[in-house]
Amino acid sequence: MKLNNWLNNELPEVARSLEDINKNHFLNEKTIGLAGKENVYKVLHNLRSALFPGVYEKFPIDESRVNILIGNNLRTAAVELSSLIEKTLIEVCKLDDKEHQDCTICRDRANDITISLMEQLPKIREQLHRDIQAAYEGDPAALTSEEILLSYPSIDAISIHRIAHVLYQNNVPIIPRIMTESAHQQTGIDIHPGATIGEHFFIDHGTGVVIGETCKIGNNVKIYQGVTLGAKSFALDELGKPIKGVKRHPDIEDNVIIYAGATILGGDTVIGHDSVIGGNVWLTHSVPPYSVVYNSQPSPTIKSVDS
Repeated sequence: MKLNNWLNNELPEVARSLEDINKNHFLNEKTIGLAGKENVYKVLHNLRSALFPGVYEKFPIDESRVNILIGNNLRTAAVELSSLIEKTLIEVCKLDDKEHQDCTICRDRANDITISLMEQLPKIREQLHRDIQAAYEGDPAALTSEEILLSYPSIDAISIHRIAHVLYQNNVPIIPRIMTESAHQQTGIDIHPGATIGEHFFIDHGTGVVIGETCKIGNNVKIYQGVTLGAKSFALDELGKPIKGVKRHPDIEDNVIIYAGATILGGDTVIGHDSVIGGNVWLTHSVPPYSVVYNSQPSPTIKSVDS
């Protein structure tokens, strides 16, 4: 009885207080229009279902209906994604023009970006096929391509990143970051949508990997768990706030292997092609091609224990 009375008499005031706080500090048409993260997640699900029919469905699909399934998923994703992009673009316009009036510019741009992504999906699918090959060739524990596709966190993370990166390149606000953070939550692999990643890429194990926004990774690169490709420092403006849009993260050239726990920092740091970076190495400067970088072997003390 006490709870029922509270729900009827006091709860509305708590709800009003939360509404006021959100209006003052967070809530706006942008967040309401996006319906939080769920609509973005649905778009991702439909796009990845089109890329890999049957992998993300709850039930087996008939091979004769694959074309129908792909088409339906693409149509659903395209309509929803265009609507989401339009909403985010309108919010950016409102920041620049407080008297913003409804117009078709944001809608037309959202349509163009959506079409551009859809047209790049076959290329993304081919890239992901090569990423799966990289995993098969780079992991002796991998027995089949199907095992990799269905269970490896690297493929989940990179498939989402390759979709989000196209949107990032088209200056779509918010949505690409929501996409890659969903991969981060699922896999423990944190790849900013701005990072540029080449062909035949594999992250072995994956947990704890961080790849920053301005990082550029070449072809045939393999990295292990716990690797950070991060910023060494942040340039600050006259108010002491970080300056946006500057190169902060390293470049990794072709055919590089980076072992577990390595940290490579700095926008002017370049790891030359065909190099190997050993486990737990800390690097804040460039190394030339064909380098092997490793820490000196520690000398552990081993004592025998009397029985």
